[in-house]
Amino acid sequence: MTETERAIETLREQGHRLTPQRLLVLQIVGAGNGHMGVDEVFRLAQEAYPYIDIATVYRTLHLFKRLGVVTEVAIGDRLHYELTDPSGKHHHMVCEACHGAYNLSPHYLEEFRETLIRDFGFEPDLEHFAVPGICLECQQTNPKDGEAK
Repeated sequence: MTETERAIETLREQGHRLTPQRLLVLQIVGAGNGHMGVDEVFRLAQEAYPYIDIATVYRTLHLFKRLGVVTEVAIGDRLHYELTDPSGKHHHMVCEACHGAYNLSPHYLEEFRETLIRDFGFEPDLEHFAVPGICLECQQTNPKDGEAK
């Protein structure tokens, strides 16, 4: 079963209608290279269906996020989305200079999680975790301050 098929099944199981607009947004995000901005999703949706408005895209993505169908990550000052892959969960590292997003395997955060539980009795929610910083390429471009030129 593909990620898109899983998402459709989740919508059905939760009792949500499979409207043409929802299916279109789902198809666009599923066909994307991951980390798609709302503007990009809207542009592609409007090419396929000129009557869709950006509010519908926002509402649809918000619903998908609430249902766990998409993952939301802040890149720069904008939100980006990708289909959730239950078998390949990951977190993100986001470059503050070039706004690139890089996948981070959950196993890197397991020791951190265990430390918080052991030392503080605190159960962290690391389901959607993004680490801001500067990527290697941007560091090499301008090693003094890490900003891309």
